[in-house]
Amino acid sequence: MVSALAYGNWLTHGAQIDEELAVSCVHKALDLGITTFDTADVYAATKAETVLGNALKGVRRESIVLCSKVYWPTGSGPNDRGLSAKHVIESCNATLRRLGTDYLDLYQAHRYDYETPVEEVMMAFDQLVRQGKVIYFGVSEWKATEIREANRTARELGLRRITSNQPQYSMLWRVIEKEVVPLCLDEGIGQIVWSPLAQGVLTGKYRPGEPPPVGSRATDTSGEAFISRYLNTEVLDAVARLSPIASDAGMTVAQMALAWVLSRPGISAAIVGATRPEQLEENVKAVEKAIDEDTAGRIDEALGSVVVSDPSLTQSPPTRP
Repeated sequence: MVSALAYGNWLTHGAQIDEELAVSCVHKALDLGITTFDTADVYAATKAETVLGNALKGVRRESIVLCSKVYWPTGSGPNDRGLSAKHVIESCNATLRRLGTDYLDLYQAHRYDYETPVEEVMMAFDQLVRQGKVIYFGVSEWKATEIREANRTARELGLRRITSNQPQYSMLWRVIEKEVVPLCLDEGIGQIVWSPLAQGVLTGKYRPGEPPPVGSRATDTSGEAFISRYLNTEVLDAVARLSPIASDAGMTVAQMALAWVLSRPGISAAIVGATRPEQLEENVKAVEKAIDEDTAGRIDEALGSVVVSDPSLTQSPPTRP
């Protein structure tokens, strides 16, 4: 069981905000009933895990769901990346040390590894489960064909199957709807989605013809590359059309964007980050909001052609050098 909103620390802990503020955000999340925390070894070059571990000290371990990920490089060596059994097991041990815990509730393959046999990947995660270091195994940004093959392999070998998927998903980015979600519904796999606010664009704070707000992700070097695809007149004009729809529904644009994601089939949780505790106070209100059929139709009409839904755009990793 995961909280409808999960707290994630990509681009924030160990990078955009100092540790004292990060701890305040984590404690605010707990106060608001957020019990699921998502991080990864690659975030802020492993610093994000350490900051999150420090912020959660003293919290009853059984009361939270702690998630991390493995795949991207955490060092310069040839075995410091990917999903080989060596890297998966060594990375898990390092993550546990940084987080200050004996086990992870959910450990996720951060991308698909085209250089490691899927049998080896599934056996490595299964080994961690059998050792008690991991309870559940998930993936992030895997294609439907890759998830299907991995679970087929697990069934044949009697191994732990994939429990969750962490894809990008928002009103603007709907790539998973055509193939990934139907497969996962059949397989009993939940979606814990990232970027439900499209890097902050769906908060409505970026306006067409105006410079990005000072201190926003678009002005930060660590986040600028991820948000740039949304910062064009067509997208920003479409997002601006959401404001009266949200107002009529008694929500902010951000709350409506989160409520929309949580209302979609197969979605277990949406990951939100924060650079200030007050952001979480506003976001968590979305959990109690509902998107009726009329509102959903108006959203689709407002966004129109700017919605990305082509499954061929599912993120795939480069091969290792």
